[in-house]
Amino acid sequence: MLKKILTLLFFIAVAVLLVVYARKVDWGDVAHAITHYSQRTVLMVVGLVVVSYLLYGIYDLIGRAYCGHKLAVSRVMLVSFICYAFTLTLSTWVGGIGMRYRLYSRLGLSNSAITRIFSLSLATNWLGYILLSGVVCAFGVIKLPGKWDISDLALRLIGIGLLLFIAAYLWCCAFAKRRRWTIKGQKLVLPSLRMAGAQLLASCTNWLVMAAIIFILLNDNADFPLVLGVLLVSSIAGVIVHIPAGIGVLEAVFVAMLGGGHLSHGAIIAALLAYRAIYFIAPLLLAIVLYFGLESRADALREKRTLPRNTQKP
Repeated sequence: MLKKILTLLFFIAVAVLLVVYARKVDWGDVAHAITHYSQRTVLMVVGLVVVSYLLYGIYDLIGRAYCGHKLAVSRVMLVSFICYAFTLTLSTWVGGIGMRYRLYSRLGLSNSAITRIFSLSLATNWLGYILLSGVVCAFGVIKLPGKWDISDLALRLIGIGLLLFIAAYLWCCAFAKRRRWTIKGQKLVLPSLRMAGAQLLASCTNWLVMAAIIFILLNDNADFPLVLGVLLVSSIAGVIVHIPAGIGVLEAVFVAMLGGGHLSHGAIIAALLAYRAIYFIAPLLLAIVLYFGLESRADALREKRTLPRNTQKP
């Protein structure tokens, strides 16, 4: 009974968040922004969005190798797409935790396995972020607004610290003697150096793809390294503020750091509205449909997975 009540509350919370998110989006401005791009630009951006969500799927495939579970690759990719579409729009609590536990458990994975998958996926995403942020800060790619009270020297030192953190992580993955810990009943195992390299490659590529989407939507009117740096700053700001999809935060950071030059505030906002529609809203709508489809077939898929091989139908 408690499980049914919690499930109902979860779905109610998702519905409420969807309504709140929809009310904050100016749909007229979104439509206006997208219709003023060329067909070639939109197709390029859509292609990069597909690549980005495939890379999110790789995060969970790395988690699959880490846990050793045998769930089919296609199922992992489907669950990953649904979870990240909800995560990016409605928060980690809904997509990263709620949806992931709901769907993976329905497909037969244990809570401990799901916890390891979620933990590794989360680590993968932020390891790439830390590496790219370290490079951007250490080499002075971005200049923060003066009112932010962070000097260039402090920014470079932060960047060096981030790069040292990544170096320490790789060293531990390669040479640490103790590789297992138990925290509150959960067993954590340090990944191999090869797996750590896969984490960094997948995550860094994904962050670069996201920056490329915004770069294209800005019609190449800003340097790509600068767009990447501003995206990294806005992403951490969005995490701190905890607003679904970072509504308002993304725009505020981009206007503060890119405005004032040859890019007008209107051009920046239009690009970000298009980015939000193509990268957040469209995948979310598809994920909602896929979610209910997967929910309706979850029991059958779980039973098929648990049947002995010689009893399964071809």
